[in-house]
Amino acid sequence: MIQGFKDFILRGNVIDLAVAVVIGGAFTAIVNAVVASIITPLVALFYAPSEDGTVGPTFIGIYGQEVTFPLGDLITAIISFLAVALVVYFAFVMPMNKWKERQAAKAGIVEEEPAPTEQELLVQIRDLLEKNKAV
Repeated sequence: MIQGFKDFILRGNVIDLAVAVVIGGAFTAIVNAVVASIITPLVALFYAPSEDGTVGPTFIGIYGQEVTFPLGDLITAIISFLAVALVVYFAFVMPMNKWKERQAAKAGIVEEEPAPTEQELLVQIRDLLEKNKAV
């Protein structure tokens, strides 16, 4: 029973998912604070905030109303996603993959060579035909 639970917990997908959820949730708050305090003001240097506080280019719509494209929010979301993904990958996914490789090497599991591609097989057939034709 304990071995089954250990196998379940050490399965890569479960570990990766758990790590991503926990670290993503914790790290997102930090990234959002950094982006809100640094990136959004940088965007505001080029665009005046609209009445509701969004930062981005403002255009006059068809019916005369002002329309603001909130670039600050978009940049915040992109940077937040990339930062969280980067931390999760380098702090957890990459070490877990290395650990799995070491475990496989200890167990003596050797990866099979990939099968030849269709193009490689066709080249071999051509070479054999040319060789047989010459004989």
